[in-house]
Amino acid sequence: MGVYCAAEERRSKSGSSAIIVINAERREFSCITKASRDHSGLTRQLLDFQHETVDGVGGEHDQFKELKARFMDFKQRNYVENFSNYQSLAQQQTPKFMVVACADSRVCPSSILGFQPGEAFTVRNVANLVPPYKHGASETSAALEFAINSLEVENVLVVGHSRCGGIQALMSMKDDSASVSFIKDWVSIGKSARLSTKAAAGNLSFEMQCNHCEKESINSSLLNLLTYPWIEKRVNEGTLNLHGGYYNFVDCTFEKWTLVYREGLEGGSKYAIKNRSTWS
Repeated sequence: MGVYCAAEERRSKSGSSAIIVINAERREFSCITKASRDHSGLTRQLLDFQHETVDGVGGEHDQFKELKARFMDFKQRNYVENFSNYQSLAQQQTPKFMVVACADSRVCPSSILGFQPGEAFTVRNVANLVPPYKHGASETSAALEFAINSLEVENVLVVGHSRCGGIQALMSMKDDSASVSFIKDWVSIGKSARLSTKAAAGNLSFEMQCNHCEKESINSSLLNLLTYPWIEKRVNEGTLNLHGGYYNFVDCTFEKWTLVYREGLEGGSKYAIKNRSTWS
């Protein structure tokens, strides 16, 4: 958001040339303060009404009646019956997994893989992409940094899936397009997977190319993980394992594999796949 800075012109008593004073910092602080007041006001309303129930207006509130029923069921069946466990979790979390999954509403890793609270630190984004280290800050890189350096998870699992809209956007993207799109900018992270797919499956239908790229992008993300110095260090030390997973919700199958990373592998490569299995 741009900040317009007004110039204040002041003249000396002798009528000499004007001295221009730019109130940039003052104006910027004013804008920040206003935004702060906006969300602080909302928070105060929440605190004021925390013990009250405010009925919604119209039919849209009915959706939250269902959510409320689900929450109360969760509280009774999970929280109350496992009270001591939830009290421990309130003090600290020690997950064994860091999961990078897609934001697609059909692909919830906790539902698919049965993760319970405290078992998996999870970040979800469009097309379950991991940007390379040089990409800079993102919600995914921040989550990785916290999970690996602070929580010291033992496994990172990148989960892709069938019929991924993000991968379809990547495969149909026009390189010469000048249009501005958050989606395009984000999925461009997977360009190397797209190129590999075009080389290996370019003669196939668009659907089959997307199918191929869905798995190709998972492996691309696994390699991108190794561009983070603290991830590579822990993988080399043997304290961190990198895994790929692919959920096909058309026939409800799940493929899992583990990335091997070390010098001197067969063919002179540093990368290999092991422990591949399909759950069906």
